[in-house]
Amino acid sequence: MPDKSYHTDEFSKRAQSYQETNIIQKQVVKKLIKGIKSNPKNILDLGCGEGAVFKEIDWKFNSFIGVDKAENMCKLHPYHDNITLLHTDFEDPALFKRVKQTDITIAASSLQWAKDLESTIMMIAKHSDEIAFAIFCDGTFKSIYEITKLPSFLPYHDNLITLLSKHFDIHHDRKEYKLEFEDNLSKFRYIKDSGVSGGNRQLSYHDTKKLIAAYPHSYLEFEVLFVWGKVKKV
Repeated sequence: MPDKSYHTDEFSKRAQSYQETNIIQKQVVKKLIKGIKSNPKNILDLGCGEGAVFKEIDWKFNSFIGVDKAENMCKLHPYHDNITLLHTDFEDPALFKRVKQTDITIAASSLQWAKDLESTIMMIAKHSDEIAFAIFCDGTFKSIYEITKLPSFLPYHDNLITLLSKHFDIHHDRKEYKLEFEDNLSKFRYIKDSGVSGGNRQLSYHDTKKLIAAYPHSYLEFEVLFVWGKVKKV
């Protein structure tokens, strides 16, 4: 049965460096990897970045394939004989023709960017025995969307659970984080630098200034759905 526990974590942190900017993503990776109990030997990491997932793995493995379309991030990823880094889009069907069957596909903070998530999930289900996903959901930056009346581009957690349950036997945990800031300008610098916002500028410069002045909280909100599971047998 799915685990429907729900938590809130709060962090008092100013976003002044790359490491601080990604404090939420780092907490997400730690929780996601901690939930993997099978010690898989052949690993596929979608959206590998500079290696946050790889650095949290504490078991021996045979092969690790990291995929990221940001070439500069791949250059920062640790490398070894049993590590393969692919500079490509994880939604490209050609990727799964290049990658052999894997024990597990891990995606930490990347699947929310998928243009066709269902097709991506179907490809993963054909090529991997197990999954571990952390997906930012529409509760992220909730207050900003409420104030601006803009729709969130991030997926709704119940829709994700329904989709993933079609292909995998899953258990999941929905977790909420709050990241504290000293001032509103720091908040919006965080949004710009963190990568969580998707890079889509939906507000004019004038409207952004008004939002910064009017934002009522000392924190930003984040909602993450964690999912672990195994592919359903036909």
